[in-house]
Amino acid sequence: MESKYVKHKRRKENMIGILFSLPAILGFICFALGPMLASLVLGFTEYTTSSSPHFVGLENFKRMFSGQDTFFYQALSVTLHFAVMNVIVCMTTGFAIAMLLDHRSMRFRPFFRAVFYIPTIIPYVATAMVFMWMMSPDFGLFNIILKGLGFTGSKWIYSESTVLRSLLLITSWTAGNVMVVFLAGLQGVPRQLYEAVEVDGGNSLHKFMYVTIPMMTPIVFFNGLMFLIASLQGFMPAAVITAGGPNNATLFYTYYMYRQAFEFSNMGYASALGWILFVVIAIITGIVFKTSKYWVFYSDEE
Repeated sequence: MESKYVKHKRRKENMIGILFSLPAILGFICFALGPMLASLVLGFTEYTTSSSPHFVGLENFKRMFSGQDTFFYQALSVTLHFAVMNVIVCMTTGFAIAMLLDHRSMRFRPFFRAVFYIPTIIPYVATAMVFMWMMSPDFGLFNIILKGLGFTGSKWIYSESTVLRSLLLITSWTAGNVMVVFLAGLQGVPRQLYEAVEVDGGNSLHKFMYVTIPMMTPIVFFNGLMFLIASLQGFMPAAVITAGGPNNATLFYTYYMYRQAFEFSNMGYASALGWILFVVIAIITGIVFKTSKYWVFYSDEE
């Protein structure tokens, strides 16, 4: 049985914890939960900036799925396609850089870590302007290099067939945050496991396949899921670089939602679009969590 003093002390500690958490709780209710519930209500209305909300039931959602909105499926397809490619490219790039920087014999490691991380803290607009200049079909640095090597120049972000791949090049440039998490995970892998592989006659490939990859699966799971969610909500590449073009090839879902809300003033329809994206992200997240037990291994498991 707990004494009255212990109960009082525990109750006091709980109250202190709640008080310290109260700013975050109030911030979530006021700035996240409140707007989310408001957008859910608006999703069932016809609401523009020039008129009051008018309840229309499921008409906004029927408009999406019935094909009346010709851009809905295109925006969803473009977003899913880009998100999958972006996760693969940026995860691979970040992991490869982390592997290179994990070598203890490497000189100037702190310097190279800073070099690869700095692009992530540069404002996206500045990065975009530089890449738009380098990808210019007429006088861009990339085409100058390609032509100097004897290859044909590319239209990069100005062609429907190459624009998504060009955006992947830009996003992979900012994979430093993924690299940092991978590097922290690699440095947490017990070195005695690599020594055990050496004792058994294994080489570097065996170390990578049977030690590094299994031990890094929790980091891959975390990085991959966070980056996938962020990619599905991608907005800046379309808003800053391509404006959804050429020919709607980069009509990302969030950019299309932004256009419906602030260019066409369809606030109710944009709210409905937002909740569809929420459901899509929730379903994909649930699938990833459900399948993680088959490929994610934790060190405390038998």
